Amino acid sequence: MGIFWRPTTGCLSGICPPPRNVAAALCHHGVVCRAPRAPRRFWVPGCSGLVAQHPLVPTRGRDSTDVANPSAIVSAAKIVEGKLNGAGLNLLINNAGIFTPVSLETVDSEEMIRAYKTNAVGPLLMAQAFLPLLKKAAQDSREEGLSCNKAAIINISTLLGSIERTPESYFKPVISYRCSKAALNMLTRCQALTYGKAGILCVALHPGWVKTDMGTQEADLTVDTSVQGLLSVLPILSEKHSGMLLNWKGKTIPW
Repeated sequence: MGIFWRPTTGCLSGICPPPRNVAAALCHHGVVCRAPRAPRRFWVPGCSGLVAQHPLVPTRGRDSTDVANPSAIVSAAKIVEGKLNGAGLNLLINNAGIFTPVSLETVDSEEMIRAYKTNAVGPLLMAQAFLPLLKKAAQDSREEGLSCNKAAIINISTLLGSIERTPESYFKPVISYRCSKAALNMLTRCQALTYGKAGILCVALHPGWVKTDMGTQEADLTVDTSVQGLLSVLPILSEKHSGMLLNWKGKTIPW
């Protein structure tokens, strides 16, 4: 086995033990920046506690790498590249996201732009910045096909970004979140068609409606249930899932 490095973005309000969001809980389970038979190192932008304990990227208070800030993304990629010591990056999980409870009547242009910058443009820029490291991992891998052990970009999306499933979930309009996540789904599809040629798997995952600061206590799932589901899905992803939107149980969600 080689060294598998798995950076994850997003930690403050989405899916850090006690697990209050998914990104930190994935770290806690060893999914992020893990070197087999070596001390685990975690890079979780936005989670200063874990980053301080397992430093890979410097933090700035509670907000380490701002995925809406292009220069911060480029800096993070350079720092991670230095930590890899010539190795490639196997798995990038874009989990950072923002959610504002706005309707068609209350949303404005500023909110729409803010949501798109974090939820869609951020993952786009993250993939661009880390692409050379992902390509190196794919080139160095002896594995056939596409997989998370080889090289992959996982975009954490949502059922709310599914156009076909909108009628059943529209009791929460959250217009800026829905539209920006639909854009993320399109981005995932385009990434799959482009980066798949270089051996990089690209998939969008819906973690479920999770009891977090973002999901609130109205949600159906605990963080641990969601994370355990995601952990069971990641190892089975292959080329047949490339460019798809799946839920935390591995079931396909229509666009």
